[in-house]
Amino acid sequence: MEKFPALMICYLLFHQTLEVVDGAKCYGSLAGNSSYAQNRQSLFSTLPNKVVTNGGFFNASLGQYPNRVYALGFCEKYYEQKACFSCLESLTLDTQTSCGDSMNSFVWRSDDEDRFWCLVRSSNQSFGNFEVIQPLIDPSPDHIGPSIDMTFFMQQWEYTVNKTLEAATKADTSSVHKYYSIVKAEFTEYPHVYMMMQCTPDITSHYCEQCLGDCVKYFREQFRGRTGGMASFPSCLFKWDLLSFHSAIGNVTIVPALDRHQAQEKRSSIPKKGRCVHWEIIGLTFLVLTFTNLLVFFGFYKVNARRRKLSNGINEYADSDGQFMLPYDLGMILSATADFSTENKLGQGGFGTVYKGILLNGKEIAVKRLTRGSDGGVEFRNEVSLLIRLQHKNLVKLLGFCNERDEEILVYEFVPNSSLDRFIFDEEKRSLLTWEVRFKIIEGIARGLVYLHEDSQLKIIHRDLKAGNILLDAEMNPKVADFGTARLFDTNETQAETKRIAGTRGYMAPEYLNHGQISAKSDVYSFGVVLLEMISGRRNNSFVGEGIAAFAWKRWVEGRPDVIIDPLLVQKPSNEIIKLIQTGLLCVQQNATKRPTMSTVIVWLASEAITIPSPKAPAFTVSNSQSEDGTTSMSNVLTELSCR
Repeated sequence: MEKFPALMICYLLFHQTLEVVDGAKCYGSLAGNSSYAQNRQSLFSTLPNKVVTNGGFFNASLGQYPNRVYALGFCEKYYEQKACFSCLESLTLDTQTSCGDSMNSFVWRSDDEDRFWCLVRSSNQSFGNFEVIQPLIDPSPDHIGPSIDMTFFMQQWEYTVNKTLEAATKADTSSVHKYYSIVKAEFTEYPHVYMMMQCTPDITSHYCEQCLGDCVKYFREQFRGRTGGMASFPSCLFKWDLLSFHSAIGNVTIVPALDRHQAQEKRSSIPKKGRCVHWEIIGLTFLVLTFTNLLVFFGFYKVNARRRKLSNGINEYADSDGQFMLPYDLGMILSATADFSTENKLGQGGFGTVYKGILLNGKEIAVKRLTRGSDGGVEFRNEVSLLIRLQHKNLVKLLGFCNERDEEILVYEFVPNSSLDRFIFDEEKRSLLTWEVRFKIIEGIARGLVYLHEDSQLKIIHRDLKAGNILLDAEMNPKVADFGTARLFDTNETQAETKRIAGTRGYMAPEYLNHGQISAKSDVYSFGVVLLEMISGRRNNSFVGEGIAAFAWKRWVEGRPDVIIDPLLVQKPSNEIIKLIQTGLLCVQQNATKRPTMSTVIVWLASEAITIPSPKAPAFTVSNSQSEDGTTSMSNVLTELSCR
């Protein structure tokens, strides 16, 4: 069995199952229903024509999560329109036949006369990054003869690779074929060697170089000694041959032969064991190394000094192992966000505005620009100092910060599906939140809070948990965000008091809002409100004269929990949804000590067999005429429902 590079082995084992069928690579998860395939078919039906009309490249998307399809078509430089259309049409049909319900696919193929290559690609995620997967490979079956000097041949081959790569990654921004190069090189043992490299225009020059480099590396390691072949990823193609495969195409770069004598001189110039080395060379080498070390030391000193200056005290909670956030240059952020253009604006909060940005390497980021003159400076230092050590899949990741001039900026990972409130409170988008998706979001939020309260090296109370502060990634996994008002607790500290009440009314626990008492149970209360919003599909403040907790409690006591449930979820209430209503009511109880911990909530969510207690009345609903314990046992309601 041939040996894969270590990076690709890791990817294959832990990320995706890959399959090559009839030349098309199908990978990733399978679609849950036929909607994904139907959306892909609709995109593919017009893709060849769109590519030809738009000069050789076109991408588009169709549908809603989780069946949203992104499709891309591309014809290599110097294509003919009719041949391009025919090539792409063939690939779209092959992909649909071969890949079935696979949500990711790509295939490169040359036209019938081998004049150019075309690409069709589909995915459930947007394009623009280099995917590390096993490439498509088509090596020549023939081997270089035994009489050939392979050492010198590979020197010539590597020399040609470097020339081709250098030309291909010098982007010509005036064309969609901005990454392209074809070379005809003279080899000593053969008349010519032909080499071609091509990247799609949706990636950066950096990713193009990385993509082509990995193609070359894979081919070199797996098929050294073959007389040609092709290697391709979804974003790039590398091909070489001893025979011309672009006979009808001009603009071929001629690379002169690498002189054998010069190549041997380069090899012989490397000192070997036993060879005499002049003392002058040793002395010069020593001086160069010493000078280099001094420069490196001085550079580290300046970088650390600048970091200390920029941080302005925000590293007070830095790890003992020296872990710090990366300071971002203001010019880099301005470039990434197009000077904070309104087109890149994602949203606005009490302390600032969030923008989408794209770094020079193609990485997408979310940039939070704090409002000048506001209390955002406190939020800025607080968020950086806390998130510096928090790493959990259900917490948004802080990548770095910028504290230059009058700007205070936080840089986060980009989460494509925005915040939970954009879905759960939107009449159209809410239909995308099936019960399975809602349960996954609820459980993810709970796990994020368990990490904050119990499992991280810090103990943190969020204080502003709400649907607007829950971000959703491409797979609708939740990420708790916005730690500007979060409170750090000592390990043994369970409760604190504050005169600075920060958060959002309706989500604040009564003991915190009225008396400034902060504890983990404050977050539990907020979680309960969010949970009830998720089940009902209604905002907490949409109930006239009362919050969602009071509304849910009244329906619970009346034995009518079905009124609470979003009509989009089920035709009649199920035991699972009723159980989560009960959990939500337990979280919003008036008495904080009666509320469960978030780890207890996780146990309840994970088990159908556990009997959970009956809730007491929530905050703001206890009156002189109503007992705190309530009068209706929910176990009776569940029994009645199961017997209907």
